[in-house]
Amino acid sequence: MESEPVILHDKRGPVFWITINRPERRNAVTAEVMSGIRAGIRRANEDPTIRAIVLTGAGDKAFCAGADLAPGQRFVFDHSRNTTDYCELLREVKVNSLPLIARVNGTVMAGGTGLVAMCDMAVAADHARFGMPEVRIGLFPMQIYVVLKERITPIKLNEWCMTGEAFDACEAKEGGLVSYVVPADELDAKIEWLLSRLIDKSPTAIRRGKYAMAAMNTMTFTQAALYAEAQLPTLTMTEDAREGKAAFNEKRPPVWTGR
Repeated sequence: MESEPVILHDKRGPVFWITINRPERRNAVTAEVMSGIRAGIRRANEDPTIRAIVLTGAGDKAFCAGADLAPGQRFVFDHSRNTTDYCELLREVKVNSLPLIARVNGTVMAGGTGLVAMCDMAVAADHARFGMPEVRIGLFPMQIYVVLKERITPIKLNEWCMTGEAFDACEAKEGGLVSYVVPADELDAKIEWLLSRLIDKSPTAIRRGKYAMAAMNTMTFTQAALYAEAQLPTLTMTEDAREGKAAFNEKRPPVWTGR
């Protein structure tokens, strides 16, 4: 297994799959893993035929167990740098223009929780367990809080961060971390179902919509309203918008150009 790449990239039609390939380490995160995820996201965004990205882990036991705490890996930081590899990954995802789905195939701990939260949607197998146990080793989920605070209700996030206790997939769904929870043998079918609802839609609308949502989430109501008023007329001038209107009037499926 050591000779295999730690990240697998796989183009499956209009979907780009990124798989953390360290099942023997419960798909724990290293600098190489984060670099590989970032590279996959860039590859997907550079390919005009790709409509969505799926992030998952190898095997059926763990999606990602967080940072690899093996000897030689633990608490290694370059304090001369202004950024960390993990936050650079989160920044890369923030400007990603494609729908990003987490396929949660097993245990999710610590930094792995952040990987789920950075995705637009997530489908979890019902046996998956989640947790942010950083307080058990004298740390706190500082970096992943950046994305968790946008997804989780404050009172639930406080509990998860401060107690460090594990919780199941149903609680993860109730808290807003995952979209769906299904039996393990139905996980792939649910992923395909969700993808089918994305890849037949206008890639231009989704791309510009993701960009606009990210911008408006940082604005006041007045600022967001002004921004939206300018964005919608621009979107109506795209080829996809013209095609969408024509297809609606002609009662036929649209043929998207992504322009």
